[in-house]
Amino acid sequence: MLLIAGGNSDAAVFKRLADVLAADHRVITYDPRGNSRSLLDGPPTDQRIEEHADDAYRLLDHLTGPDEPAHVFGSCSGGLVALELAVRDRARIRLTIAHEPPAMGLLPDAEDHLAFFDDVHETFRREGAAAALRKLQLVFGDGPAPTLPEAHDNTAFFLAHTVRPVTRFVPDLAKLVTVADRIVVAGGRDSRTHTVHRPAVVLAERLGCERILFPGGHVGYARYPVEFARRLVGMFATPSDAVTPSRTGAGR
Repeated sequence: MLLIAGGNSDAAVFKRLADVLAADHRVITYDPRGNSRSLLDGPPTDQRIEEHADDAYRLLDHLTGPDEPAHVFGSCSGGLVALELAVRDRARIRLTIAHEPPAMGLLPDAEDHLAFFDDVHETFRREGAAAALRKLQLVFGDGPAPTLPEAHDNTAFFLAHTVRPVTRFVPDLAKLVTVADRIVVAGGRDSRTHTVHRPAVVLAERLGCERILFPGGHVGYARYPVEFARRLVGMFATPSDAVTPSRTGAGR
């Protein structure tokens, strides 16, 4: 089971969840490039989802056998990485769960949202991280962005090089449709009215699958690891039931 962190998070965000899952599964997670212990070789540049998917694929290739299938869970921008990974190797990826991937380009008012993230980025450049984070809280229901465990503070790198390119990434829907029976689009039960949840609604509709609600909000896996793990394992155990085609968009 591969867990992919998003935003400014690293492997530490999954520690409690991984501890629960490890009772029955081999769990792999890592610090995304540029975050914490995954240091860049050169100067920092804007992050690309495709490059992060390359990293995840190489990690799976290194740690698992060629015929060993993997379940993949990705949170936030990690959900975008997971979706990109799903179409890279259909034999390797058994099921992908993308939890609130911020594909703002899918929304009907995409231009407004992308302009908002441009403003967050520019605010960081002019006024610093605190001011940028105050603006960013609007996507979390006008509350503060969740505070998460991490090995190092990656906020500056996230605001400078991740937030804009990540929210501009649009998954290849034509390719995803071909593996839609192995994709679960998920979101937090407590964040379903927040802007950060909206792309999950649209993505589920476009793929013709059901949007599944998990415990907690945008980072429910960190706050409710036992309940979240139980929901995950249920998805992995019965993937055909988990992704029954539906146009209602109603979570179970």
